[in-house]
Amino acid sequence: NNKQEILLKARQSGELADNTVTLGGAVTAIADYWHSNTADKFGYLMRHPTANNQQQNDVSEAVIHSAQLSVTATLGDWITAYAEMLYDPEQSFGAGTITALDRNQVQLRKGYVVLGNLDKSPVYLTLGKMATPFGLTDTVNPFTASTVWHAFGGLAYGAKLTYADNGLNLSFEAVQGGAQFRGANVPNAGTSVPSKLNNYVVDANYTFEFAEDGYAMIGGSYERGSAYCQPFPVVHFNPCNEPNPAWAAYGKLRSGAFLVMGEYAKTTKEWPGTFNPTPPLDVFAASKVTSFGIGGKYSFAMNDKPTDLSLEFSTFIAGPDGAPWERQNQWVLGFAHFLSPSVKAFAELVQTDGYAPLNFISGGNLAPGVTHSEADAQSRGIIFGVNAAF
Repeated sequence: NNKQEILLKARQSGELADNTVTLGGAVTAIADYWHSNTADKFGYLMRHPTANNQQQNDVSEAVIHSAQLSVTATLGDWITAYAEMLYDPEQSFGAGTITALDRNQVQLRKGYVVLGNLDKSPVYLTLGKMATPFGLTDTVNPFTASTVWHAFGGLAYGAKLTYADNGLNLSFEAVQGGAQFRGANVPNAGTSVPSKLNNYVVDANYTFEFAEDGYAMIGGSYERGSAYCQPFPVVHFNPCNEPNPAWAAYGKLRSGAFLVMGEYAKTTKEWPGTFNPTPPLDVFAASKVTSFGIGGKYSFAMNDKPTDLSLEFSTFIAGPDGAPWERQNQWVLGFAHFLSPSVKAFAELVQTDGYAPLNFISGGNLAPGVTHSEADAQSRGIIFGVNAAF
């Protein structure tokens, strides 16, 4: 969620020249195999966990996971415009299978204008559609996103003001209200209509550099309205009765060939929709939403090419002990080898424990008193892939 600062630093270093248009992009192709101990229930988060695309106990695929095309324009000394198109049938909110037309659309994933010049001022303004500055939402994995990103990574319309200088980074984003694209929701007179700028996110972090290329970073975030505010039954983008704030604390440490990062995020109130009023599920009280993750990566050279080994654990907790939607854990063991500076081949071993989709997490889409969430569901998979950027 610091793409804007990366662009401004690229301008500062001369990598992005003034008054130019730069075209970039990436294609990620994968082949994978999965086994679940529960038919039709695969908790892997890099594709929507529905039976539309994963059926029986064993599934496999060879697909394009995503493709991106971006345009960056530098207009004079102070203006930088960025637009990113995304094709992602595996994580699209469209209905049907990954070959359905509704899931095979191209969208403007991000688009904004940045007013800033780090040579003249440490303050810059971003206006448009962007990732909200909540938490770290980063990963050591070569491909699979952290559960914390899935749970709290925000994407919204808004205006963000940032101060970045001498290792200190302060951000405030006024976020459009209503139900945003992901991770942000503040009601507007009882509706989800985004007609007011009534949500916000604040973030502060500090990076301390040491040795030749080592650094330590620590930070924290707060948002007025997380996504976890809907009453039962939970349906994406539905309105809420009141906002449910969230906070996050995170850190990152690099020393030599080792990189370690961790993050913890939690709502300040219970998520009303995690209480199902119908027996026998009414014994499980509404719960706050918690997500955390920790991971490490070791980098070395293999055949004179950069190579990474990584291990990460992350989890999503949305119910009390014993609830079918209590939690969903994710373990990822990763290997990445850069064939060139912009082409990465990777392999991952992944295990998920629990099946707790956010949509209808506590029921409401099946018979009364029944939920599709299942705490005992476990899936294991192996993924091979290539990310080719240009």
